[in-house]
Amino acid sequence: MSARMFRNLIQYGLLFGILMILGMFLLYPIGLTVRGGFAADVTTGQGWTLDHLLLVFKDPTRVAGIVNAFKVAVATTSLCIIISLPLAVLSARFDFPFKKVLNASILVPLILPPFVGAIGIRALLGREGSLNALLGTDWDVLGQGKFWGVVAVMALHLYPIIYLNATASLANLDPALDESAENLGAGGWKRFFKITLPLIRPGLFAGSTIVFIWSFTELGTPLMFDYYDVTAVQIFYGLKDVQSNAEPYALTMVLLFAAIAFYLLGKFVFGKKGYAMYSKASRAGGEIKLAGLWGWLAAFGFGSVIIIAILPHLGVMLTSIAEPGSWYASVLPKSITGSHFNEALTSPESFSSIKNSLMLSLIAMGLNMTFGVLVGYIIVRTTIKGRGLLDALCMLPLAVPGLVMAFGYVAMTLRWPFGSGDPLEGTLAVFGTNPNPFPLLVIAYAIRRLPYIVRSTVSGLEQTSGELEEAAVNLGATRVAAVNKVIIPLIMANLIAGGLLVFSFSMLEVSDSLILAQRSDHFPITKMIFEFTNRLGDGIYIASAMGVWGMTLLTITLFGASLMLGKKLGSIFRV
Repeated sequence: MSARMFRNLIQYGLLFGILMILGMFLLYPIGLTVRGGFAADVTTGQGWTLDHLLLVFKDPTRVAGIVNAFKVAVATTSLCIIISLPLAVLSARFDFPFKKVLNASILVPLILPPFVGAIGIRALLGREGSLNALLGTDWDVLGQGKFWGVVAVMALHLYPIIYLNATASLANLDPALDESAENLGAGGWKRFFKITLPLIRPGLFAGSTIVFIWSFTELGTPLMFDYYDVTAVQIFYGLKDVQSNAEPYALTMVLLFAAIAFYLLGKFVFGKKGYAMYSKASRAGGEIKLAGLWGWLAAFGFGSVIIIAILPHLGVMLTSIAEPGSWYASVLPKSITGSHFNEALTSPESFSSIKNSLMLSLIAMGLNMTFGVLVGYIIVRTTIKGRGLLDALCMLPLAVPGLVMAFGYVAMTLRWPFGSGDPLEGTLAVFGTNPNPFPLLVIAYAIRRLPYIVRSTVSGLEQTSGELEEAAVNLGATRVAAVNKVIIPLIMANLIAGGLLVFSFSMLEVSDSLILAQRSDHFPITKMIFEFTNRLGDGIYIASAMGVWGMTLLTITLFGASLMLGKKLGSIFRV
């Protein structure tokens, strides 16, 4: 056997092994969810019927849940575009005071899960909150506007995703196109709508898709606002009957099909046409310097958005230091304490949840960094058939709702080979007398964040010449040694950046944690925060303190990843 044939055999073997893993832990859970929605007998998964699906659409409350989820997604995505697109244009085309600081600060909203931010918003805008105390009013903003509360909190958290994609797209435009249109007499607005916007449409679509699917299937934020008439919350409360009731399967299947349908519709309507650039000039060189009033207005626009976006964070931080009962009908807490932070780290429940999250997230990060190198190498460095399929499967978790994936893992524990009396029963278990959700949580975290590590690794490999690897091989090194000694050190910054993102977003993962961990000693940090918010007395304050610890962690890791990846950071949020 020639060396080339042996190399191809190894590459196809790796490809087949990776596809098998993705099939087992990505496609199989999705397939089980779909199968459960059509199963005539949900306990055995046997037979076929449309009755469960039809019953969903005959139930007014379920239909209302789907419609409300769609409205939340449309409103959130639209608000994110309205916020992020002007900022992206300002950042890409103009120079103004404090631009670098403001560009970095624009990512701050990503450091707090929106369901934790809901705690801060309730403290600020609730009936007995800061706003009413400041104005002397009695507005019941959140009581009467739960829908807009959910939309606002999610939009203020998710708009950086669209901003990152829009900024990257604008940076890749050939400035000669805009200059040519200007020379022909086209005004600024006409050039933007006729040239710029169509050219950056694929980037906008990429970010908007993530935001739409995320908000369409969001679970934590509606729960925190007591907005229960959305499909995600209905599925969550239907989990207790999942072993005997097909309705949760049918609802999850509707959520999945709707998300895929909206994605495909948007792709063909808005994202179907891309444009290749013949040249790319440095945007920094073509930036227009905004001096005087205009420069300060641009900085003020950026700053205003950032200040509004961090209001939930400020509310959470103030709640975390308030004495229980001291922040009631007042602008600020009347008395403060640091005891909640101590409780958030030392109480048995909270300490256990932090330990669980650290352990699960570190394992998921390690698995993904190893997996990312293998996947990235196959995609970039080989020419074997099936690379495109592998790339698409690795990006699939961005398009499939997290709630669907979590529900699919629950379904795995009820089917062969992990349930129903099979030899592996109890190895992966969510329910029962002796549940063991940890392997599932690791798998869920790793699969859900796989796109981040794959995209950052691919980005690094594309910027690293393959000739370096070939030179090492020609000098006698094995292929594995060449990759290990030459390639991995050169892309280590990308691997670390992707690993940091996997770790930080796994630490504050919501859907998987809320659904897969059902016993207190198994709770990750986000499930423990949710449980504390339902505890009377000091619960909401301890939950806020845990949220602040989470914010601190995400701030460090997100800024570290941003420094390492720069504008490439936006590429990890693309489907």
